Amino acid sequence: MLKCVIIDDEPLAREILSGYITQHGALTLAGSFSNALEGQAFLQHHVADLLLLDIEMPAISGIDFLRSLPQPPITVFTTAFRDYAFEGYELGVIDYLLKPISYERFSKAVDKVAEFLSLERNNADLEVQPEIPAFIFVKSGVQKIRLSFADVVYIQGLKDYAIIHTTGGKIVTKGSVKSMQALFPEALFIRVHKSFIVAKDKIKRIERNRIMIADQQIPIGRNYKAAIDNLMDGL
Repeated sequence: MLKCVIIDDEPLAREILSGYITQHGALTLAGSFSNALEGQAFLQHHVADLLLLDIEMPAISGIDFLRSLPQPPITVFTTAFRDYAFEGYELGVIDYLLKPISYERFSKAVDKVAEFLSLERNNADLEVQPEIPAFIFVKSGVQKIRLSFADVVYIQGLKDYAIIHTTGGKIVTKGSVKSMQALFPEALFIRVHKSFIVAKDKIKRIERNRIMIADQQIPIGRNYKAAIDNLMDGL
């Protein structure tokens, strides 16, 4: 059972999320709070697997609250404002739910959390074969899996881990996006955001502040926009 904490200043939103947690079956409600200060006091003494966090709250916003946590739980933003979707990536948020939240959309977010926790438990370690530039080996449990660079779609940083999204699935390895950037050749991959590296040949479309790759929208960080512009000029 995943222990969930809700922090939302709207009573109706808390009631709906509490009901969804009860309905899901794999979740349990550890605490429900109307403001960030109460939630902070609870998290100082209790462990939570999942934090459902509203953004627009009085006194302390959800964004400022999340930044203040030294070791935050896996977090899903709940918000009535679509504009915050990409800001969550800066904070390692795994998903965001746009109010009003349906149970189906809530369940999909929980599936993402459960999938990440399952992969995290495998604690895959990345080993580089220095003289073979076409692939690396990924250690998962007792297996060493050959991963071709050609199969990698994008890499996403989340907390202290990097999720390697491939054409055949996902692999989680301990390490920062910066460390992944050093392992994946610059000729094939480009860092587009604090939390994302993408395969150049998998890019479908580049819009103002986002990249379409596979079926995902990847944000372009302002510090990486020049590199994207140079990539477009070179195509």
